[in-house]
Amino acid sequence: MFNVSNFIFDFNEFANVFIILFSIIDITGAVPIIIDINKRKGRINALNVSLLSLVIMVVFLFVGQVILDLFNVNNNAFAVAGALILFVLAVEMILDIEIFKYNAQESSNGFIPIVFPLVAGAGVLTTLLSLRAEYRLLNILLAVVANLVVVFVVIRYVGVLSKFLGGNTVYILRKFFGVILVAVAVRMLVFNLSKLL
Repeated sequence: MFNVSNFIFDFNEFANVFIILFSIIDITGAVPIIIDINKRKGRINALNVSLLSLVIMVVFLFVGQVILDLFNVNNNAFAVAGALILFVLAVEMILDIEIFKYNAQESSNGFIPIVFPLVAGAGVLTTLLSLRAEYRLLNILLAVVANLVVVFVVIRYVGVLSKFLGGNTVYILRKFFGVILVAVAVRMLVFNLSKLL
């Protein structure tokens, strides 16, 4: 059902969603993987990766709600589940451990592992649905586009960025956004649990 309030721009909402998605996508942390793929398989097409990721994320943002309705799961309940996944992702970033295992075969077209799971992975898709319980649709869509612009720039200029940032800076950024993600996950959990209870 069309709701005009979903299309009101709010900078605070946009910034919050942007930071959440940026933390989960963690494209700066993926710089070593991108460099390795460029060396082994040739240069990744940054525009193709960004556009394909955009299509997947936007389609899931809309179709995901239909799936929830099909299984009679409301947004708040799904947001609680999403908050728990966010928390696990944050723990991975902070403690340098791997909880989610990715066993998919490599693909020469860059879909795996760049588009999925690095950019539009399970954590991002789950989070998009969770965010709909708390944020306006317009702000989510704009934050998705803004993040994919960042993804495009990082992939396109990965060589320059890796020299500019250095290994230590990438490591520190990963830890910093991991801590932010923990705080966001806790806030989402408390907010949506209060709605359910």
